[in-house]
Amino acid sequence: MKLRYRLLLCLTVGLLAFFSARHPHGQTVGTRLVQFGDAARGRLQPCFDQAGVHYPPWNVQLVAIKAERVMQLYASDGQATNRWIRSYPILAASGHLGPKLAEGDGQVPEGIYRIESLNPNSQYHVSLRIGYPNAFDRAMAAKMGRTDLGGDIMIHGQSVSIGCLAMGNVAAEDLFVLAADTGVKNLAIIITPVDFRMGKTVPSSQTIPDWGHDLYAQIKSALSLLPPQEAK
Repeated sequence: MKLRYRLLLCLTVGLLAFFSARHPHGQTVGTRLVQFGDAARGRLQPCFDQAGVHYPPWNVQLVAIKAERVMQLYASDGQATNRWIRSYPILAASGHLGPKLAEGDGQVPEGIYRIESLNPNSQYHVSLRIGYPNAFDRAMAAKMGRTDLGGDIMIHGQSVSIGCLAMGNVAAEDLFVLAADTGVKNLAIIITPVDFRMGKTVPSSQTIPDWGHDLYAQIKSALSLLPPQEAK
């Protein structure tokens, strides 16, 4: 009996250590959904209803416009093209217009990225991890001989940020729940310096790498598939 008890005790301690390491603050995506999922869906559902898109949608496309400090949410239920659902203000985003080049430069990346994962234990409430650097970022870094591109770029809560997109806690909860309900693999984000759909251009005073025109051509092409909206 003593041996069995010791084995059971060791197994219990091991499992507790495993889950504590995996979720050091005791939260999982599931517990976060229990915590604020209903409230977030209650805020999202009327916006989806007005746009005529079923919730949860088939896919989600986010557009972060750095110059305007706004994030636009588009979605499709598979029956039509992406429709504008709503917009959120970006409360903080460090750096200036132009792509991210290196670790510690304080820049928010520019480009087309997948959402990779959800973090229910973020230092900034909850967060969505952006898939930076992407293949284009790596290719341009190799061309320039850059090796330390940085990473850990998030969409998160609160209102402070270095290289990330700080949305405030309520908006972060909306996006977290939306991502969980839709499936992270079905989310992407376009991060653009300006809204090229509105005829805007990057000011000449900004220093942009030589390959910036290729990057912005990609962004313009992706944006052209989405109906433009003024920041709201």
